[in-house]
Amino acid sequence: MTTTPAPASLLSTALEAVALASDLMRTRVPGLLTAKGDRDMASEVDYAIERAVRDHLRTQTPDIAFLGEEEGKRGTGDLMWVLDPVDGTANYVRNLPLCGISLALLHQGRPIVGVIDLPFLGTRYHAAHGIGAYQADRRLQVSMTTDLKDAIVALGDYAVGEGAETENRLRLALTERLAARVQRIRMLGSAALDLAWVADGKLDAAIMLSNKPWDTAAGVLIAREAGAAVIDTDGTDHTLTSTATIATTPNLTDQVTTLIQESREHILHELK
Repeated sequence: MTTTPAPASLLSTALEAVALASDLMRTRVPGLLTAKGDRDMASEVDYAIERAVRDHLRTQTPDIAFLGEEEGKRGTGDLMWVLDPVDGTANYVRNLPLCGISLALLHQGRPIVGVIDLPFLGTRYHAAHGIGAYQADRRLQVSMTTDLKDAIVALGDYAVGEGAETENRLRLALTERLAARVQRIRMLGSAALDLAWVADGKLDAAIMLSNKPWDTAAGVLIAREAGAAVIDTDGTDHTLTSTATIATTPNLTDQVTTLIQESREHILHELK
């Protein structure tokens, strides 16, 4: 039987790797952009960070696989590092500070270590399974908000590319319902930041109707360790195979999932 490694033993390695990435992000200009699809891009710094972090982790943990957003997966096994070198590239290339680095360690597909660094905000979040989530030495705790009318809710970006019109029906229907119910909606452009700020109590919920491991893995763990519920649209526990990534303070989980279901039913009714 495979045993779970002690997460804290690899947290220092993750923090070292992210510190290296943060220095690169703060000291280099984005450089040339590479188109990855409809309105999607990677900068030279995305690639530089991914290669630097991958090389560092290969030296420190040669037996652990690695998955990066830009250049894919290397290695196999129960343990895997997952990196988004620049989460929020569109913000980064426009000098908007809402962007950062997201690094997680997965064990059999579940995050056990997570670090999110926001270089231009001077903030770094980290967590390891079972020991809590922190910003520096400060332990994080989700908000105590109990009613959507008092909630600030972040939405992930609208879909782009092939099939975007269909995918955005649910996003737009949900936006309409949230606008009528919550205190404020925010679209910040970084999944990692959304999840970290739910953990930090700055947001009461974050709803991303997509699920890419490099975007979400570190933030999912940090949010969970701060007391958030992190689920799929049907209310089941979030996993790598979930269709969406939804993090809420536990008091709001049922209200948020109800709104998503109402939005989905509205779309089905319109299509009849």
